[in-house]
Amino acid sequence: MKIVISEKGTTLRQMAHHHNINLNKLRIHNPHLSHPDEDISGQKVKIPSSPRQVILKRNRQITNDNEEIVPTYEDCPPSPEIDYSDHWFPLTSLEDMEKINYDVIIVGSGAGGGATLWRLSEQWRNQGKRIAVLERGDLLVPTHVANLPTAKTAARFLRNPAFNIRRDTEWPEFPGAKQLFGLGGQTLLWGGMSPRFHRSDFNEWPFTLDDLIEYYNIAEQVMKVNTAYTKGSNLQESLLKRLRKSGYHDATNIPRTFDLSVSYFGHIQSNVFFSSLEFMAWALNWNGVDFAVNANAVKLLHENNKVTGVQVMTPDRQSYIIHGKIVVVSGSTFETPRLLLHSGIAGEAIGRYLITHSFVSSSNLVSREEFEEVLGLVNILLPSTDKRPYQIAVTGPHPYEFYAYETKPLMKELEVSLLGFGTVEPNRDNRVILDPANVDWYGVPTLNVRFSYSEQDYAIIQQMVGDMLYAINSMQLTFETSPCLLPPGTDYHAAGTCRMGIDPATSVTNEFGQVHGMSNLFVADNSILPFMGGANPTLTTVAVAMRTADYIIKNENV
Repeated sequence: MKIVISEKGTTLRQMAHHHNINLNKLRIHNPHLSHPDEDISGQKVKIPSSPRQVILKRNRQITNDNEEIVPTYEDCPPSPEIDYSDHWFPLTSLEDMEKINYDVIIVGSGAGGGATLWRLSEQWRNQGKRIAVLERGDLLVPTHVANLPTAKTAARFLRNPAFNIRRDTEWPEFPGAKQLFGLGGQTLLWGGMSPRFHRSDFNEWPFTLDDLIEYYNIAEQVMKVNTAYTKGSNLQESLLKRLRKSGYHDATNIPRTFDLSVSYFGHIQSNVFFSSLEFMAWALNWNGVDFAVNANAVKLLHENNKVTGVQVMTPDRQSYIIHGKIVVVSGSTFETPRLLLHSGIAGEAIGRYLITHSFVSSSNLVSREEFEEVLGLVNILLPSTDKRPYQIAVTGPHPYEFYAYETKPLMKELEVSLLGFGTVEPNRDNRVILDPANVDWYGVPTLNVRFSYSEQDYAIIQQMVGDMLYAINSMQLTFETSPCLLPPGTDYHAAGTCRMGIDPATSVTNEFGQVHGMSNLFVADNSILPFMGGANPTLTTVAVAMRTADYIIKNENV
């Protein structure tokens, strides 16, 4: 190391060239010289020793003059500069987002919003498109909670009423409802059951099952939907055999979003349980996406049947206007109609036709001694059909399921649950409405919910309970608790409040999720489903959202 005084008109870059030294290495030794092309006349410059030509011979390093040397840290290339982040997820300030006119703004980051983002980014990759995602909640967990070693503690965290809000007192007619606000939405804590809707479920839709097959295939591939979760389980095989012997010939494995592939080529599988955060991870690698959390969309600004911007407020009630050519609202079955209604979007069906599943649960016991040593789990599906307007899922044994970091108890009796999801007919009077007398922290009216089961709904519940009892008997289980009808909303399957259809008097959007009468406003979440049958809705919501994204791409310049 030597120190020289730079001559008049000299720059650090010139010094590096003159002394045959890497510029970055020279800058490391001279942090007081900030810019490599500034005039540093008269400045002291530290010059590290010039590297000698080295000839490698087995375990020795010998210079060209036969002098044996020991390498030092000065011979190492400089470490690359790190672009640090304050969060585990890249975020953009609302101040910066206000300066951009986005191609698409997505309100909400759950299954529908994530799927829309994924498809837009996948189709638009490297095209310079800009997408904004506005999430009302905060950064909660970085993956589905079951992927965390501390899953049991993290699950209790995600049930914190600060962001997983119970609505039993506010909505007495829909008391099972809870709303989870956070990046990833309800997909942070969902069960992953992903059956397709039955063909007959599309009778009330503005398109057929055939129009959605392509997107079902894409969604199942991206979400890693499979039926191999219980492969080799003696409990699964035995109970399936008992059911089929009793006439349930269509009993099958539950399709679930579990990535069961083995790591290969040095690629590590980091997310077994799927969440919308995986959609976001892909999008971040493909396209220009800006994310904002704690960004509550309070109003859609619009004129001449076109949205001009989204008004967003932070928890300290700072207001921002985010501009975009197209807006996709993916808030939820409750928050999406709330935003549309508060924004004065025209549509007599907004908030109406609230549907859910009638949800019946039964806990049962079976002797452990009836099964082989390699017990395994049970995940059986009795799918909904024309004659069976409900689905029945058999799961367990509890608490064996998801016990990776817990002590596996030795039990003489195994607890097996039956979960029945019954069809509920769309009813115009089942609805969500604004309550102007009560506003939230942001000044937006809260919601009231009107909901009741019809006689037909109760008839289906009765049929479903009878079928569950027969299935319990067929599997040779004994009751621990009799079938129980849980409060509406308990299963997180609420839908229909912004249903798609042809007639604006009975629907909110067209078949592509475009709000009637609005050229650049779309909906992509459970609220868009006009009918559910008995199947879990998430896979279908994702498939429909991808179809909406393709429509946006095809018509973005219309």
